[in-house]
Amino acid sequence: MLDITVAELKAMQDANEDFQLIDVREISEYRNANMGGHLIPLNEIPERYSEINRDKKVIVHCKMGGRSANAIQYLAQNHDFDNLYNLRGGIIAWLTENKK
Repeated sequence: MLDITVAELKAMQDANEDFQLIDVREISEYRNANMGGHLIPLNEIPERYSEINRDKKVIVHCKMGGRSANAIQYLAQNHDFDNLYNLRGGIIAWLTENKK
């Protein structure tokens, strides 16, 4: 599985790179804190996978990296996605790194 660090994601944002950010947490978690990604809760991935771009890099994240890894595994195995990157440490790592 491909992954990306918080620092790498921040560099992509700073360089205005074209990518899609997918958040697979629940709506209540998203309301509490989010990175502006497109919300598709993990349990909705099977029905909503068509909302995920196949033509550019897609960063998938959750709270700590587990659910996003499960989403990526499902999408790769069932829908042949090969452009997905798991945000290492999830939004917890993002919030921690960006407090510095």
